[in-house]
Amino acid sequence: MSAPRPASERQVPAEDMPSWLADVAETWPVRASEELASGRIVTLRQDIVQMPDGGEAKREVVEHPGAVAILALDEAGRVLLIRQYRHPVGCLLWEIPAGLRDVPGEPLEQTARRELLEEAGYLAADWQVLADVFTSPGISSEQLRIFLARGLTKIPDSERDYVPSNEEAHLMIEWAPLDVVVSAVLAGELHNGVTALGVLAAYAARDEFSGLRGTSAAEF
Repeated sequence: MSAPRPASERQVPAEDMPSWLADVAETWPVRASEELASGRIVTLRQDIVQMPDGGEAKREVVEHPGAVAILALDEAGRVLLIRQYRHPVGCLLWEIPAGLRDVPGEPLEQTARRELLEEAGYLAADWQVLADVFTSPGISSEQLRIFLARGLTKIPDSERDYVPSNEEAHLMIEWAPLDVVVSAVLAGELHNGVTALGVLAAYAARDEFSGLRGTSAAEF
């Protein structure tokens, strides 16, 4: 069996991709909108949307502030994972660090830097964009950017101001080789969608990560 081609050879240059293979921003007319519930983080509303054929459909929308996630990779090719309790699904999930965009006007890279330091105690010197996704576009407005962070430095707890609380006070941190984490995703052992996308994207872009976008790239 021949050796796999480097990631730089597997990726298709932007100019060679078909012109139709890109999402397009579009808003169909909303005839009426009603707020059904409002919580600390999200709001639930119901819209009556006019279809292109003139018909109407009721659509429930969870308004979400958005989030960032960080695939932190060390020099040995290991991924930083945290295990966190997720009450809605009743599970302890292995995930990559992530957090809400809960500081108005804060650049996304800065949000990611803050979350990596708060949740895992690391700074990173090299930042790139792995992927931009709508996590559940059928019902939620949540938009999420996944960063690749390298050049990691561990910050001692004594030099950190952040005091974790609630679920974050019970996080477990481990490191695992990227190949092993990808295998765990494909084996159905890991179930966090953002983590799956992050590790698969990093696996596809591995080698030199030369095809990744810079942190100033537009999300949409």
